[in-house]
Amino acid sequence: MAIAAASCRFSPLSSTGTSCYSLLTKRHFVTFHGPNRLVVTKATHHSEATPRKSDADRKAISKKNFPGKTKDEGHYSNANSDSGRSKTGSSQPTAIKSFGTQKKDTKGFLFDLKDQQVETGNLQDADFLNAVVKVYCTHTAPDYSLPWQKQRQYTSTGSAFMIGEGKLLTNAHCVEHDTQVKVKRRGDDTKYVAKVLARGVECDIALLAVESKEFWKGAGPLHFGRLPRLQDAVTVVGYPLGGDTISVTKGVVSRIEVTSYAHGSSELLGIQIDAAINPGNSGGPAFNDQGECIGLAFQVYRSEEAENIGYVIPTTVVSHFLNDYDRNGKYTGFPCLGVLLQKLENPALRACLKVSSNEGVLVRRVEPTSDSSNVLKEGDVIVSFDGVRVGSEGTVPFRSTERIAFRYLISEKFAGDVAELGIIRAGAFMKVKAVLNPRVYLVPYHIDGAQPSYLIVAGLVFTPLSEPLIDEECEDTIGLKLLAKARYSLARFKGEQIVILSQVLANEVNIGYEDMGNQQVLKFNGTQIKNIHHLAHLVDSCKDKYLVFEFEDNYLAVLEREAAVAASSCILKDYGIPSERSSDLLEPYVDYNGDNQAIDEKDDFGDSPVSNHEFGFDGLLWA
Repeated sequence: MAIAAASCRFSPLSSTGTSCYSLLTKRHFVTFHGPNRLVVTKATHHSEATPRKSDADRKAISKKNFPGKTKDEGHYSNANSDSGRSKTGSSQPTAIKSFGTQKKDTKGFLFDLKDQQVETGNLQDADFLNAVVKVYCTHTAPDYSLPWQKQRQYTSTGSAFMIGEGKLLTNAHCVEHDTQVKVKRRGDDTKYVAKVLARGVECDIALLAVESKEFWKGAGPLHFGRLPRLQDAVTVVGYPLGGDTISVTKGVVSRIEVTSYAHGSSELLGIQIDAAINPGNSGGPAFNDQGECIGLAFQVYRSEEAENIGYVIPTTVVSHFLNDYDRNGKYTGFPCLGVLLQKLENPALRACLKVSSNEGVLVRRVEPTSDSSNVLKEGDVIVSFDGVRVGSEGTVPFRSTERIAFRYLISEKFAGDVAELGIIRAGAFMKVKAVLNPRVYLVPYHIDGAQPSYLIVAGLVFTPLSEPLIDEECEDTIGLKLLAKARYSLARFKGEQIVILSQVLANEVNIGYEDMGNQQVLKFNGTQIKNIHHLAHLVDSCKDKYLVFEFEDNYLAVLEREAAVAASSCILKDYGIPSERSSDLLEPYVDYNGDNQAIDEKDDFGDSPVSNHEFGFDGLLWA
């Protein structure tokens, strides 16, 4: 079972083996080594791979408490399948959006709420169990330390279920970095090839398609039910470790609230249940007593102080994912408002801000890349969102007698939607409109595409900083200052990256620089670097005699340009590297932000935003 290695984190569950990623970031899956963890129910892996670091090193690193997560994040883990190596990830004010009695979108995804009463004693004979299938995935993850190649492949198993029109749903972490996906029905001995149509990293959902008609003979899709109530009975079905046949566990709904998603490094609505969820359950459906699917099992919470805490992705989140795919032909993601908010529970604070009633949240920071930066200012108080009043604790009404975190309303929106905000600015009430879009990460938790970007200049290997790279390289080798930037700094414009010198491939041309590694490069020949593509463009267009790289702490690396060009092919041959740069850097560089855009050259660590989750203070929250 893969579980977060730190004391309090989300992560995917795997049945056996060690994890490829540490859970120092919200998106990674880790095996369970301690008494107090949260785990994602991830697929179990079957093939062993030579680890980059020793088990002792991994354990030591994973037990460190680095910021960047919620206080409870370390306990969560994915509920996945069996394998030898686990891996890592418009609202109504009083009621959650339901599916209605019969809804079918243009793509044929069926949400049918007709009653299908099932006697619990005859559950093993219910037809809807035949819609639950086992997923076999072969993964080949990128090697972030050696970005021109990939790691050794491994296999895993998980669960999925049919939703109609030749489609299946499972967890995104079950098919992460997939090179082959196969599925097998209950009671069948034939595996069928499946194709991944879309991955929702934030919501940990993936959409699969199976073209074989034989696979679908005699099968029917599951029907989605409404969001359950507390203490409603729930049955989790899947293919966890301990056997090859289908497994059924029962429990009740114990909590419904905005929850940290281990794989997605996001916070969306989640259902907490006390039914057993184990490695291999990932992607399997959870049913109510009427045989309706109320969501997907995806992670569990492990702690010495708590027992039987599992999590299910509710049908509202599933509906958002499917509707997003239907609208755009791909997954575009959940939007964000892009503001850091402070609660307004203190009467003196409200009086100082001229807020007369016990409501609203204070804007403390606005992300430069969000549309909110055009309409909101520090010191504004948000008192309503699309007409829904926001309480002083940052909550809004939910169903009839409950309240839920304000960001739930934002998660109900789609990328490009417009939200109307009621704000108090200097004591005056006004309404503003902001376009909601997915958040722009300065240091991404997941890398889109097959391989990370890289550029090799005379043996100097440059690559963008990412959380998977931090995990592979170990936090100790990155440096505290760079880690702090990665955790807390915001992107100042779309496309900005932290570019680092990953390592130096020793050669005569770079003598004296061999020991350099994991250092941020700030400037090239006096020009501040915006991203890896910008650096490649600057190097290619350079006509100067010397190539001058300026790093953090005023460190310089100078190369003679002609000598560097002459040595390039020899270095690539000596180290068996197919190309001096990744394929994405072969495209012409386009500066969408303007070549003359002003970039604040000061060290942005000092005033970089820090949220409540990093330091355990519950007075601040991101929206």
